[in-house]
Amino acid sequence: MTDPAAVHGNFTIKRRYPATPAKVFAACADPAIKKTWYAESDTHEIKAFESDFRVGGAERLTYLFGPDTPFPGVELTNEGVFHDIVDGRRIIISSRMGIAGRPISVALETMEVAEADGGTDLTCTFQGVFFEGSDGRAMREQGWSDLLDRLGRLLVG
Repeated sequence: MTDPAAVHGNFTIKRRYPATPAKVFAACADPAIKKTWYAESDTHEIKAFESDFRVGGAERLTYLFGPDTPFPGVELTNEGVFHDIVDGRRIIISSRMGIAGRPISVALETMEVAEADGGTDLTCTFQGVFFEGSDGRAMREQGWSDLLDRLGRLLVG
């Protein structure tokens, strides 16, 4: 029996928000704010979300998929470690995602914030490896696009 090949996938998503860089960075750094756009959703039930926002600190999210999803009642976990934080400018985190106790991906995610025309440009760069049975690059990119849209709605609300 041979192991299936790991599939690598990368993408970059850019957004411009009508908010200050400090507000955008805080929405990514402050666990209470991040939870509202990153973890909470009507598609699942959060079991746990914690974020120790410092280099070497851990971020953990566990939730159960809702009844109207492809995986009703199944647990998703995402565990990460912050590797670089430049206050107001950059956050780099690596993470490991699993479904039903089985790892599906490992990723390196970089969030960069920069002032732009009275607002803020946010650049999210994702570098990942996907294992058998994972969602793959296209679905993960759509997931991040949706998350960053939610962040945008939070920032203007």
